[in-house]
Amino acid sequence: MRAIVIREPGGPEVLEMREVPTPEPARGEVRVRIRATAVNRADLLQRLGRYPAPPGAPADIPGLEIAGEVDAVGDAVTELASGDRVFGLVGGGAYAEHVVVHARTLARMPASLAFTEGAAVPEAFVTAWDALIDQGKLTGGETVLVHAAGSGVGTAAVQIAKAVGALALGTARTAEKLARCRDLGLEDGILVEEGTFVDDVLARTGPHGADVVLDLVGGPYLAQDLACIGPKGRIIVAGTLAGGHAELDLHVLMRKRAHVRGTVLRARPLEEKIVAARTLERHLAPLLARGLLRPVVDCVLPLEQAAEGHRLMQSNQTFGKIVLTV
Repeated sequence: MRAIVIREPGGPEVLEMREVPTPEPARGEVRVRIRATAVNRADLLQRLGRYPAPPGAPADIPGLEIAGEVDAVGDAVTELASGDRVFGLVGGGAYAEHVVVHARTLARMPASLAFTEGAAVPEAFVTAWDALIDQGKLTGGETVLVHAAGSGVGTAAVQIAKAVGALALGTARTAEKLARCRDLGLEDGILVEEGTFVDDVLARTGPHGADVVLDLVGGPYLAQDLACIGPKGRIIVAGTLAGGHAELDLHVLMRKRAHVRGTVLRARPLEEKIVAARTLERHLAPLLARGLLRPVVDCVLPLEQAAEGHRLMQSNQTFGKIVLTV
């Protein structure tokens, strides 16, 4: 099969198309003929040698999400059959024509979604749902602050907040991204020009502040997140675009009885990945099928242009997901 392989740690130019062995499913596994995948920040870090693939995933083929068709079924698989249209998260290896995964880590894809749309769903929407609903306990009537609202996870989070009846505020570094987020349900946007946003958030929420913050930026944003939230506020850190280190005023943390949690999907054990797939199929797929949620695709490129996809993501100019067709 064809696959994009990381030749060595480095820039986008180290991504090479090669012929590699086609994997075969073992007991409990299925093989998927991938029709589309998407570019994620984790792929860029893996390419640089900073984020190795978890055990069992290809070490040199990046890619965390897939949309395609089951084309081979291992022993004892009852959930899926050859020909089923599926999408889901994988530990790696999605920049390829085929991937083998545990059958229960996949979800059936709504018939209304094209493969290029389906590939834009798993990482963004499962991450956002897990952070906001499962961990952040966001409920109707609450206010959530979404950083990097124009990113893949950000655009998903804005839509999920609207779907559950919460008010979404969002930050971005361009007015254009904020304007486009309003079409997705963003209540109000905050343009971050000098790296600060606390006064703007409190001007919109009043003294109570936000109930939940989804922080996809990290670094110096975290201390400001704490200043933005109200009593028993919840901060979920799911990205570190601005750095992996932060300082917090623990007196404020204690006074507000606030919660700060970190989250990542790729390194979770199989049992939790199965739960994530059930979330995708049970909670997200129906909303996607009804049009209450929609994938946001910035551009679609052929797999051969994976390096260009990485360059586009590095530019931070994209809105939503970069999809690769296979």
